[in-house]
Amino acid sequence: MKIVVLDGKVLNPGDLSWEGLEKLGDLKVYDRTPEDKIIERVGDAEIIFTNKTFLKREVLSKLINLKYIGVLATGYNVVDVEAAKDLGIVVTNIPAYSTDSVAQFVFALLLEICHNVGEHSKSVKKGEWANARDFSYWNHPLMELAGKKFGIIGYGSIGKATGELAKAFGMEVLAYNKGKNKGKVIDGVKHIDFDELLEKSDVISLHCPLFDSTRGMINKETIARMKDGVILINTARGPLIVEEDLARALNDEKVRAAGLDVLSKEPATKDNPLLKAKNTIITPHIAWAPKEARERLMNIAVKNLESFLDGEIVNSVI
Repeated sequence: MKIVVLDGKVLNPGDLSWEGLEKLGDLKVYDRTPEDKIIERVGDAEIIFTNKTFLKREVLSKLINLKYIGVLATGYNVVDVEAAKDLGIVVTNIPAYSTDSVAQFVFALLLEICHNVGEHSKSVKKGEWANARDFSYWNHPLMELAGKKFGIIGYGSIGKATGELAKAFGMEVLAYNKGKNKGKVIDGVKHIDFDELLEKSDVISLHCPLFDSTRGMINKETIARMKDGVILINTARGPLIVEEDLARALNDEKVRAAGLDVLSKEPATKDNPLLKAKNTIITPHIAWAPKEARERLMNIAVKNLESFLDGEIVNSVI
């Protein structure tokens, strides 16, 4: 049984072990695989794993021995799943491995926006506190979260975990999840429609998957319906946001600040308008990446494949 990992570097830069997969077959791991090398590297392998290497129909149709694709992530838009289905190839993903890590990261971004901890630390180290006339100063406005409304778009496992943290900060949690539970208050979370969430939230955090129906959902029209001074957090998928519209809203101060761990194109392109927008924190898609979360991902990937080899398919996406 030949197993090929097309792009293992980000998941495992050297602090994890591939031992679990090595026990299941003849394993070959590549750090990265360009599109024109996929067919050559997969060869006659029956099992492949991918994180961000795209597997299109024209490629899949030439991998005649391929029986199984393991996506090393929760999102599986890197695979043409309809083509895989037509070709009889099983596709699995890794659900719920990063729930706590991403929820924690939402508040890492939000708290930095509220307090500018990094900038104030730099100020102190530059000697500005030592030279100050008063015992306290701040270079940026400070914000308390208690009593603010925290809007969650996409109330799955990560959205729920994020909501629990928001409640711990004394925030009122509002949730929109395709109209589910609309008008109900469940476990202290008020479920409302999309427009109402936009209008009432002081902070909006995106936790929905990327589909045609959600692509560009944050745009000039939806931003216009938000409160003046709203804070936007995105740890989900970059294309949920029309970046030109958000950059304009930040520069016009309609949006107070944005904390973004994802962009529409990754790695970031130098011409992305958000790179120069006011009051914007951008991190390189790392909310999922604490070692503990990556270990869970690896363990689930192994269990997915073990189940497949035993004749039981788990975490299938088709």
